Amino acid sequence: MKVVFTVFPETKDRDLQTEINCLPPDAEILRAVYEPEHLDAYYEILSQADAVISDFAPIRKEAIDRMQKCKIIALETTGFNFVDVEYAKSRGIAVTNVSGYCTQEVADHTLALILSLERRFPYLRRRIEEDYAWEMETIQKMGVHRIEGQTLGIIGFGKIGKAVAQRARSFGMKIVAYDPYVPKEVMDNMNVNRAELDELLEISDIISVHMNLTEDNEGLLNMDMFRKMKKQPFLINVARGGAVVEADLVQALDLGLVKGAALDVLESETPDLTKNPLLHRDNVILTPHTAFYSDEAYRISLEIGAYNARYYCEGKMGQVQNLL
Repeated sequence: MKVVFTVFPETKDRDLQTEINCLPPDAEILRAVYEPEHLDAYYEILSQADAVISDFAPIRKEAIDRMQKCKIIALETTGFNFVDVEYAKSRGIAVTNVSGYCTQEVADHTLALILSLERRFPYLRRRIEEDYAWEMETIQKMGVHRIEGQTLGIIGFGKIGKAVAQRARSFGMKIVAYDPYVPKEVMDNMNVNRAELDELLEISDIISVHMNLTEDNEGLLNMDMFRKMKKQPFLINVARGGAVVEADLVQALDLGLVKGAALDVLESETPDLTKNPLLHRDNVILTPHTAFYSDEAYRISLEIGAYNARYYCEGKMGQVQNLL
């Protein structure tokens, strides 16, 4: 059994021992490094795979066409927009993802970002560390408000959206949510007001994105949507970078349509930060796709991905999780 791990250049040397411990002892381990300028080498290694294990390195039609032996693409992530899932399935390749392994971590990270923006931590840290200023006068001009009583709009009300709602309620926030796939009674049972997207954008003081990325919602938050945000909210995105049009967000921040933003994900998984206009702003927080992370969550995601690859190839379908 040949198992190919798809990796980026910056992760090509990462330790695979957690996954190897879950695979058959005689499994042959290969790494396919995704480099746009060397795709032939990437495809060549993928062509040898009986199973592929991936965490964000793209697997598109051109790659899938070369994967003549492959039985399964086992993702170590919840998101799967970087894989042509339906095409893979049409070629007889199963695709699995992982879910539920980091719900607590992402929800905690979301609340940490909300509090950090509202309490103006980026500004205060810069003033202290760069200006050596120990004063409170300027923050009085910034409009710092009590969290209690503010309206949090949640876009995407799956496991993580629900966990965020539970945490936010403990701060006394009002919760509204938009998710066309979640019945109203589910939100009613959690005392969450169901809203259409335009209504949520209009009434929310803080907007937090928790949806999977699909062709239908890619670029959902664009300039047209920012102009509907009547309360100049804070925007939180810990879901997928492609949900937000970055250039439009920059413009919305410059125009004051959005008060501030906290992003754990950007449009690119490997952004060039030297040229990113979101940096060096007192009202923006960036974290490098780490909302999911704890030692426990990371280990679980690796184990699920590896076991899915193993069990599928061994025909133990009852033990395979999250077939897409």
